Amino acid sequence: MTALPEPDLRPDFYSSVRTKRLFAWLIDLFIVGGLSAVVVVLTAFIGAFFWPFIYLVIDFLYRTLTLSNGGGTWGMRLFSVEIVRADGRSLSSSDAVLHTLGYLVSMGLPVLQVISVVLMMGSSRKQGLSDHILDTVAVNRRLR
Repeated sequence: MTALPEPDLRPDFYSSVRTKRLFAWLIDLFIVGGLSAVVVVLTAFIGAFFWPFIYLVIDFLYRTLTLSNGGGTWGMRLFSVEIVRADGRSLSSSDAVLHTLGYLVSMGLPVLQVISVVLMMGSSRKQGLSDHILDTVAVNRRLR
């Protein structure tokens, strides 16, 4: 059972979420890329030899920390989107770790990313693959 509103009854929760998630993802790419570049500079450019690893670690930490402390990455917050559980609550730290791992695995395996995008385009709640597996959903941020 879910505490989330039905898309047919409350479309305002899901309106423009796909587009907002795309723009939020682009913002997050720049943030993680910038943080990774700072690490490379701080390591006297030795970190450039380890760029993929540095980027992966920073991306994991960034997504996990921001999802568990506010329900969305900084990009998501900029576009007023949050990830919530099916019971309507914010993600816990363990939920955020699992969501981030699901995201990173799907980014590492293009076929999973394609499946995720197809699910976002076709499902009523616009959920990606990780969202379906973890029973989470991206919604327009609630007024607080």
